[in-house]
This record gives sequence, structure tokens and C-alpha cells, in this order.
Amino acid sequence: MSQQAIPQRAPGLFARLNPRQSESLMGYLLVAPLVTCIVILVVYPFIFAIYISFTDRQVGTEGQFVGLDNYLYLINQPSFQATIVNTIVLVASVQTLKLVFGMAIAVLLNQEIRFRQFWRGLILIPWAMPAFVAFITWKLLFAPSGGAFNYILSNLGLVSGQVAFLSTKELAMPSVILASFWRGFPFWVISFLAAMQNVPQELYESAALDGANAWQRFRNVTLPSIRHVVLVVVLVSTIWTTNSFEAVWLMTGGGPSNATMTFPVLAYYGLQSLRIGEAAAVSVSLLPVFAVLALIVATLLQKED
Repeated sequence: MSQQAIPQRAPGLFARLNPRQSESLMGYLLVAPLVTCIVILVVYPFIFAIYISFTDRQVGTEGQFVGLDNYLYLINQPSFQATIVNTIVLVASVQTLKLVFGMAIAVLLNQEIRFRQFWRGLILIPWAMPAFVAFITWKLLFAPSGGAFNYILSNLGLVSGQVAFLSTKELAMPSVILASFWRGFPFWVISFLAAMQNVPQELYESAALDGANAWQRFRNVTLPSIRHVVLVVVLVSTIWTTNSFEAVWLMTGGGPSNATMTFPVLAYYGLQSLRIGEAAAVSVSLLPVFAVLALIVATLLQKED
């Protein structure tokens, strides 16, 4: 009997590729689910928000394309102009306080002090506390009647009556700045402390042998070694603070008289009035600022590398 030839199976896709092509294809297949999720959850909403900002869309209506009308309208609004100034003041003040105190506390916790692990854990409490609880607590502390700050000032004889911290234009923004700083500075401390832990001790020993004092060792050894971390933390925290909604909304609601109005709160008011196009324009107007900040930080990091 003659044997019937068994048909050969066609080689698979990977078999037809050389090892380099096969490895590249496998890499693309592995990252495809992640890329798909990013496109659906990040890229599409991002592009759609930009599109909405160029329309007069309201809740229940599709809206028409109006070009730059929303942006031109916002520029001429006193509330938007106040928002720009308030956001700059809030972000600059909070970031400066976080940088100074975060660095100082990180240096302290990096030393051999008693109960160091306890203090490191304790410093995380403001960051671990839910934002809602934190800022409601600060609002109660600033309350004119029964607030802790008014009680302390009255007992010290510094004020004769009740101080309305959150309803006075001159005091509302400093109050929000103080609460925002308290809530966010542990992130800076932990980030700087983690970076300091990776600085080789040999550098400090060599600097000490050369006669460098504590400040000189910090300036010439610590800061250059953790500069990358400082730049990234400044960028990330700046974006977080600019987009922070809870602090202003829970403590002042943007008042009094727009004294603490910021971009997230202004956008929220736009949503409350059902003007989605204008609300989207408020949010999208921050994109160039964030892009410039990211470009500056990336340039500085690349130069140092």
C-alpha cells in the first residue's frame, strides 16, 4: 500500500519572522491592552474636552462650534482675571512653603535623632488624612465663633473681637494657603527624604575631611544629588495644587468676592450653570501652562543628565 502524503501545516506568524521581528511583535502585543486603556480613559476624554471648549454646548444640547468665543468671553470676565491672579498667588506661596519646610524637615529626619521612625510615620498624617476631613477641620479652626484660632488670639489679648478669617478678603487667601501647605507638605518631606537616603555616605565623609561644615555639605553634596527629585516633585505638586478643588471649595467656595477663586472652582461654577463649553474652556486654558512647566523641567533634567 502506498502511503498518502500528510499535508504540512502552514508556519505560524511568529515562525515566519526572524527572532528580532518576533520579539518586537510580542512587545507590541503585550503593551496593546495598556495603550488601549490609556486611549479610552485619557486621550479620548482629553481631546473631547478640548473640542467642547470650542463650542457653546450646554446640558441637554449638542451646541455649535463657536471657535475662540468662550476664551474671549472668559478673558473679559473679572472673575477669570481674579482667578489667574489668585491661582498664581496660591501656587507660588504653597510651593515655596512646601519646598522650604519640606526640605528642612527631610534633612532633620535624615539625621540620627531619637524616635526617628516614629517622627517619620507621624509626618504622614496630614497626607494620609482624607482631603474632605482635613479642610473641614481647618474651616472649623478658622471659624469666628468657637474656632481654635480665635480662641487662642483672644486669650493672648491680640484681638478684642472675633476675626472672620475665611470671610475677609485680606485673610481668606492666607488661610487657604496655610491649610493647603499643611495638607501637602508631607509628600515633599517623604520624597526628599527618600532621595537623601540614596546619597552615598562617602561623599559626606569626603566633604567633612575637606573641612566642609553642615551647610556646605548640604549645598555641595545633598542638593546636587537630589536635584532630579526636587524638580519632579515641584512639577507634580504644582499641577496638583493648581488643580486642587477641595481646599478652596470647602473653606471659602471661591469667596469672598472672588478673593480665593481658582480654576477648578470657576470651572465647577460653570458646570453648575449648565454651560459646559465655558467650563471646559476654563480647564483647557491651563494646558499651555502645564505644557511649559513640563518642558522646562524636562529640559533641566536632560541638561543635568
